[in-house]
Amino acid sequence: MDLIARVNGHFIESIATKQSAMEALAPGVALAAEVMVACLMNEGKILACGNGGSAADAQHFAAEMVGRFEKERPGLAAISLATDTSALTAIGNDYDFDLIFSKQVRALGQQGDVLLAISTSGNSANVIEAIAAAHERGMRVIAFTGKDGGKIGEILSADDVHLNVPATRTARIQEVHLLLIHAMCDAIDYMLLGGE
Repeated sequence: MDLIARVNGHFIESIATKQSAMEALAPGVALAAEVMVACLMNEGKILACGNGGSAADAQHFAAEMVGRFEKERPGLAAISLATDTSALTAIGNDYDFDLIFSKQVRALGQQGDVLLAISTSGNSANVIEAIAAAHERGMRVIAFTGKDGGKIGEILSADDVHLNVPATRTARIQEVHLLLIHAMCDAIDYMLLGGE
């Protein structure tokens, strides 16, 4: 197989994964956006967490909220829990890496806030701990997973929203997670600002 055919294979697989995800997840994305808007309109905030590429997705989401997505608007309250290196390293060193997000959720989260929890496998221990902390604080959870949803799929409550990408390959799951973020940001702006 030559390299061009190999690259084409990624495009073909990505398109097919996104098509399957659209059919399976569009209603859940709309619900997630509604949950987030209700939180923001009630002066709440959204905390986001994940590891590796999912940490980058948490940061990307927070940046789109605090800055802007595609339309000019006031900043919206969102914080990535993956960006404070002093907090991450102190908690990881003094306690345990599995607690790096949950300690921040307990410190910053309030009843009515939302946690955006991102894990391609659904089994990230520190994201699972963050979900438990969010539930303790009376927060709703929007969970992005892939594969079979992992342990995260098992611990979510009926009030949470589980967006489980129908794929097993991490790269494809991450690509859809980014699309979900953009679709949620657009839906949030549409609900807040109206327009086309």
